[in-house]
Amino acid sequence: MKTIILSIVILMTALTGKSQSKQFAGAMGEALGQYATCKSVSDFQALGNRFALIANAEKSEWLPYYYHAHCYILMSFMETTDAAKKDSYLDEAEKSIAKMIELAPKESEVYALQSMFFSARLVVNPMERGQKYSALSAQAVATSLAMDANNPRAKFLKLRNEMGAAQFFGKDPKEFCPQASELLASWDTFKVKSPLYPAWGKEQVAEIVNGCK
Repeated sequence: MKTIILSIVILMTALTGKSQSKQFAGAMGEALGQYATCKSVSDFQALGNRFALIANAEKSEWLPYYYHAHCYILMSFMETTDAAKKDSYLDEAEKSIAKMIELAPKESEVYALQSMFFSARLVVNPMERGQKYSALSAQAVATSLAMDANNPRAKFLKLRNEMGAAQFFGKDPKEFCPQASELLASWDTFKVKSPLYPAWGKEQVAEIVNGCK
């Protein structure tokens, strides 16, 4: 009798897990579909807050925290005049970045996004923050590439950092154009682990390549 009861408990736990997994995938899929419609800071804020709700419901999943942070980082880049607002958006992103590193410390995508976050902090005040945050961004992207040398987002962020720094060292940013073309050509060969994983970046690389022409 005890064996039968134990079997039933195991079965119900498995079924509940599958149901929750489907709900999570569905909620994430719907939210990810909204990226294409986001045009403004308020759009990304609404989407970021939606990911925050998913994160609160699925506390063991790192991807909702990733996309919440990603939305708020993009908001900081879109804010053109108010440095305090930029930092306030990044403060929100930083909380989710800390959480996703806690949940997925061996995931390459986590550190690629952290590199992007540090670059966003730098952009708020390049004169005062350049040295500190350029080093932190480079360190984070190096960690990402050490975990997955083929991660195209990490490659893109490293390339963008190097192109941005080139002008300060008397180099022509166009020296990096062959790397950008190679990255764009190989982009689709990288296979993401699931449809919910980050896949952004190709359009940004294409813009670099077009600017090289």
